[in-house]
Amino acid sequence: MSTVSHTLCAGPSRRDAVVAGSLGAFGLTLPNLLHARERTPPRKPKSVILLFLLGAPPQQETWDPKPDSPAEARGDMGVIRTATPGLVVGETMVRTSRLTNKIAVLRACQTNDNAHSASGYFMTTGHPHVPMQVENAKPGAPNDWPSMGAIVRKVLQPRCTLPAAVTLPEQSANDGNLTWPGQDAGFLGRASDPWLLNCEPEKGTFDVPGLALPPEVPANRFDGRQGLLAALDQAQAKSTSDANPHVQRAFEMIGSAAARKAFDLEGESTGTRDRYGRSRFGQSCLLARRLVESGVPLVRVNWTRVPNAPNNGHWDTHQKNTEGVRKLMPVLDTAYTALLEDLEDRGLLDDTLVVWMAEFGRTPKINGAGGRDHWGPCFSVALAGGGVKGGAVYGASDKLAAYPKDGRVRPEDLHATIYHCLGIPLDTEIHDTVGRPLAICRGEPVRAILA
Repeated sequence: MSTVSHTLCAGPSRRDAVVAGSLGAFGLTLPNLLHARERTPPRKPKSVILLFLLGAPPQQETWDPKPDSPAEARGDMGVIRTATPGLVVGETMVRTSRLTNKIAVLRACQTNDNAHSASGYFMTTGHPHVPMQVENAKPGAPNDWPSMGAIVRKVLQPRCTLPAAVTLPEQSANDGNLTWPGQDAGFLGRASDPWLLNCEPEKGTFDVPGLALPPEVPANRFDGRQGLLAALDQAQAKSTSDANPHVQRAFEMIGSAAARKAFDLEGESTGTRDRYGRSRFGQSCLLARRLVESGVPLVRVNWTRVPNAPNNGHWDTHQKNTEGVRKLMPVLDTAYTALLEDLEDRGLLDDTLVVWMAEFGRTPKINGAGGRDHWGPCFSVALAGGGVKGGAVYGASDKLAAYPKDGRVRPEDLHATIYHCLGIPLDTEIHDTVGRPLAICRGEPVRAILA
């Protein structure tokens, strides 16, 4: 059984030192991580890009249309054929329809939770929210199971130079900036939080927090802080004679052009940036590709609101479902297919799993406002690339896309599938705040779609 221990240490933490020194996320435990990395046997890197589509696209207009259902369920949008014989998708998924030979669709996913933040917690941690059906619950106990990114960071960080899990361009939140639980490290502690990059990469150049010294910090002050961190590392390592070289390497990385290069979209051609679309989501997908290319195992890209679109620009289509889908899908269709094609062109797709997911689905019937409401009993997730069979459809919903008919997939099974594709054993253990060993996942991989 693989084991990852959760340890606490007395005295000042590296996080405290870095926060005080305004050096950003890379200074958290980097010297120790660099040290551990040297002792870890090399392995073929695997990566995952999670595209989390805030608000939840309707399964009926995307991966699971029901053209023969009654009009009040079917809606007024049509379907198109795909590269996979017998598979149809919503009419607005024009580019995606040509790439289904690379995609596996799960048509019977289920949380049975109709609250954005609660169902989102289930999808991002693999554990149901307590209690279910509660909106806007704050992060923290009892809903403090670590996010997938946090577990990946805890398990894989010793093998990585950059943070092992990155979230961008912002956290998922309900209107009013009410952040969902289940996006941080929970009981693992802040040192295992996925690195949150708040950014607007569509706006020309942008600054990456932690990759450059603040303008008010001159070189002599940086040198002084370097000495402070080295002293703290020496105290923490005690008898470890080689601690200081790793501190030095950490500081070199923080200030190096090589580290910043992974985040520098200016290094991309105009054609590549246009290929993804100049939206915030599109450029975030391009940034995700650069990160996995640089060795980051997990990048989560959250959908951000599209200006001048119905329903505040996200997929929560309570009103004007058709208008909303027609406005938003071109942004998603462009970015998603560009990501898949770009990864393949660079020889990265076989080792990079791209997951199209959301917190739930939409109701099987159109409401009085021409929209679809929250629906956790049945929805679709799509996986492409590393470790899955293209052109596959697993599971089926009923005639209204309302309930699973067969092949039900719960969030814990989705997590097990993703961990499997990352090469993380499902019996890997983490420890809670009182030291109890816990398996990272309680589900089973969806083996029917695995290559």
